[in-house]
Amino acid sequence: MVTKDSIREGLAYIRSHPEIRDVLLSGGDPLLLGNKSLHMILSKLRSMSHVEIIRIGTRVPCTLPQRVTPQLAKMLKKFHPLYIHTHFNHPDEITPASSYACRRLANAGIPLGCQTVLLKGVNDNPLIIKELMQKLLTIRVRPYYLFQADLAKGTSHFWTPLRKGLDIIAGLQGHTSGLCTPHFAIDLPGGGGKVPLIPERVKGRIGDSLLITDYQGTEHQYPLYEA
Repeated sequence: MVTKDSIREGLAYIRSHPEIRDVLLSGGDPLLLGNKSLHMILSKLRSMSHVEIIRIGTRVPCTLPQRVTPQLAKMLKKFHPLYIHTHFNHPDEITPASSYACRRLANAGIPLGCQTVLLKGVNDNPLIIKELMQKLLTIRVRPYYLFQADLAKGTSHFWTPLRKGLDIIAGLQGHTSGLCTPHFAIDLPGGGGKVPLIPERVKGRIGDSLLITDYQGTEHQYPLYEA
């Protein structure tokens, strides 16, 4: 649970560890804090010379877009370089209100990325994901991650096979721009961190060449040029 004491402890830890250069505000939703509290946290982080990058993870632009007020955007603008990673999971979530919230943040000079979770029966379809990624770019949000759903208790009805995510990424490549293609990633159990997975394109080796398939499944030979 996030409390004033835990925030103070976190800031003290970051201040005492000069090797920390990149800080992510997450855990709950930082943009649900009031402007005054958020300003305090960001100000203290910016006072630490070793903190170069600040990132905020938030669902607010999607789920509570009215929170993105002119006052909030103006305040956040003071703390560049600052990045926001938001979460859209379906094209229907890109509404006029959420679009306006994202544009307001982008107009404040804040780069926006999207972390989408692959959900069975919701978006586990290459056409849905392609539409989502293309729409995100129109509201100035860069597709970043397509996440395999965490193996959290009580969520198994949303789980998809790993193969499904790889097939969706393969279905995007060559059928839309590279800007629309996120990394497919899993968050390893036990604190192993995020690991990106990619569709298998290398099918083998023929002499001094690799055998690689393109997005249409056609095989090509690519020279190795080994030293």
